Amino acid sequence: MANPRRISYSNSSQLPISEPINQFQSQTPQTAANLLNSLKFFLKKPHAVPFLLSFLLFLTWVSLRFQRYSSNPSFHQSAYDSNGVALHGGYDKYSDANIVKFPSFSPIVMKDKRGWLINPVSLALDAAITGGASFCASVHLGEIRPGGMRGNHRHHTCNETFVIWGAKTVFRLENRAVAKGFVEVTIGADEVAVAAGPSGTAHAFINADDVRSTFFMGCQDSIIDYSNSTSDFGVWKDL
Repeated sequence: MANPRRISYSNSSQLPISEPINQFQSQTPQTAANLLNSLKFFLKKPHAVPFLLSFLLFLTWVSLRFQRYSSNPSFHQSAYDSNGVALHGGYDKYSDANIVKFPSFSPIVMKDKRGWLINPVSLALDAAITGGASFCASVHLGEIRPGGMRGNHRHHTCNETFVIWGAKTVFRLENRAVAKGFVEVTIGADEVAVAAGPSGTAHAFINADDVRSTFFMGCQDSIIDYSNSTSDFGVWKDL
């Protein structure tokens, strides 16, 4: 029986293994050049104008956002005036009274033609106002007419965060670390204030305006049952 014919290949006839890779590598600059030429061709077309305008608007928006961020100091950057009042990016912080107040045109306020808008809990936390509510389990709104007063009590079962605006108003907060046993801060008619009343700390709001009403919002982190003895009323006899 005859042996089957064996077919052999010489080294010169072997298929080149590295040649396709070299061809691919040589095509890479050409591919990049083709893409660049395609982009140039696209930009010359009329329908490329909306694309360019959108890109320019995006760059303008990024630039404006960066400028706004750079011009507004962070809440965490602090400086102090001659009276020891901390000044933070357009508002005054009174640590002894757990209150920050700022003009309604302050850059930290979300403001448009309709007026200002804030998140009281976030603002109090960012401004390092201690003892306030970290969330709102109960919310109440109120008015204090000229010469009137609200508060003058302390709650033992909740922390509170307040927003005060509308008229010249005196905010009083109990502070046993000072000689009087309390601290008072006056809020101007063109100012907005955010204050905190920690659990077990007395507070009061007095409208010192002759014409305008004071408005306030109270945020409590628990619901108060006024039928029990967890609150003390009439703390200060001079109010």
